[in-house]
Amino acid sequence: MNHIQNAKVFKALCDPKRLAIIELLTNGEQCACVLLEQLDLTQSGLSYHMKILVESQLVQSRQEGKWMYYQISTEGRMAAVELLLAITATK
Repeated sequence: MNHIQNAKVFKALCDPKRLAIIELLTNGEQCACVLLEQLDLTQSGLSYHMKILVESQLVQSRQEGKWMYYQISTEGRMAAVELLLAITATK
C-alpha cells in the first residue's frame, strides 16, 4: 500500500466542504464558477479544496480558457473504495 496516497484520499474526505464539493460533482462535470455559486467559499478557498481533491485523485480537472472544470475520477473513486475495503478487511 502507498500510505502517502492513501492518506491523501482520507484527507480529501475528512472535510465537510470537500464532501459538499464531491456531492455537487455527482451531477457531472462542473465549472469552478458554478461551484462557487453553490458553496460558501471564496475563489481562493475553492482552489485550496480542489487542490486537495485533485491530489487525492478522487477528482480530475481540465482548464478551458480561464476556467477550471472538475469531475469525479472514475479510477480515483474505485481506488478509494478498494482502499477502504482493504484496510477494513478482517484477517
